[in-house]
Amino acid sequence: MTDVNKEQVFNQVKDALEELFEIDAADIVPEAHLYQDLDLDSIDAVDLVVHLQNVTGKKIKPAEFSTVRTVDDVVNAVTELLKEA
Repeated sequence: MTDVNKEQVFNQVKDALEELFEIDAADIVPEAHLYQDLDLDSIDAVDLVVHLQNVTGKKIKPAEFSTVRTVDDVVNAVTELLKEA
């Protein structure tokens, strides 16, 4: 099992949010809520999942992301996914 660094995962998620949705880096903090604070919608969430699949090379099941609400939730979900290697 590889050691998954949550900070690296956070940076990847942050980069994705900046790149895909032009969100200000200062707004992307672990406790930021994807829908209320960052103004994403369900289509954006799907785009984010697809992007993260490409970055990680892992298949992300929609059910695994159904409970994701904050940036930190995304980081935790991706970190868990990477640990399953």
